[in-house]
Amino acid sequence: MTRSEARSVLAKAKARLDPLGLYERPVRIDHVSVVNARWLFRLPWFRRFDGYAMWNLILVRCPDLVSDEDLICHELCHVWQMQHHPLRMPLSYLRLGYAHNPYEEQARRAASRAPGS
Repeated sequence: MTRSEARSVLAKAKARLDPLGLYERPVRIDHVSVVNARWLFRLPWFRRFDGYAMWNLILVRCPDLVSDEDLICHELCHVWQMQHHPLRMPLSYLRLGYAHNPYEEQARRAASRAPGS
């Protein structure tokens, strides 16, 4: 997938998230990148994930997932969360874990109910 195709998937994910109005400002994607990071998902902590967001970086397990609009929408929701809570959001996983983390639940709901899903 080319960089312009990845930008197109990001734009579609943004268009799905914006109407939800989860935060006072829409998600900003101008500095967000989607990167295939197969090596990362070989590490024990990351094996269970297909995607992972780190502030303005969305990492995916394999090249085909760069075009997975549901996954990119979910991970872009995490980017949006970090744009509004840059420390609280990532630290919540240490305190609350993964399965019942409110930020994770919000991203799941957002990607499943966003227009186009």
